[in-house]
Amino acid sequence: MNGSDCATNLTWCASSVSSQERNEFFSQKPATLWLTGLSGAGKSTIAREFERQLIHAGHAVFVIDGDNLRQGLCKNLGFSPGDRSENIRRAAEVCKLLNEAGMLVIASFVAPYRADRAMAREIVGADQFIEVYVSTSLHVCEERDPKGLYKKARAGEIPNFTGVSAPFEEPLQPDLVLDTHRLSIDESVAYLWQVTEPYFVQH
Repeated sequence: MNGSDCATNLTWCASSVSSQERNEFFSQKPATLWLTGLSGAGKSTIAREFERQLIHAGHAVFVIDGDNLRQGLCKNLGFSPGDRSENIRRAAEVCKLLNEAGMLVIASFVAPYRADRAMAREIVGADQFIEVYVSTSLHVCEERDPKGLYKKARAGEIPNFTGVSAPFEEPLQPDLVLDTHRLSIDESVAYLWQVTEPYFVQH
């Protein structure tokens, strides 16, 4: 049996628990907040702080971080445009599954290509996909360089590095824009609360 046979002879196994039951159990409707932006923009820092606040407020939430995913599920992928696209596809499928479980998901990915982000929105579902552009400039991100990646990229040690030797296509119509050069982490998280509030179930 080849790969195409395996892919076509499958049936989705539906849960016996309805979406409404999950919403009532978690006191929330599922959603994916997709944070995109350059390395060093502050995506992961914002995601972790918002996750902490949501948990303390009694919500079921999980952060999907690009670096973490590449250490397991996507460890076989590089940084060519094709591999980047497959990385985002896998990430979006994980977000979709967690949403179907009733959870809020905060996804933190550079995701430099508009087509890949559009694919992620389609996989997750437009009605529960919130695109957040962490728009901090290349200059500021490179000054921060928390992991020393820009220095290595400028030295030619990291090929296909977004912002240096690979492009970043800015979102055209994001649901929210956060510039962490102007906004503090607390201010950025406050904006995330605002866009997420419609997904909280009021009793």
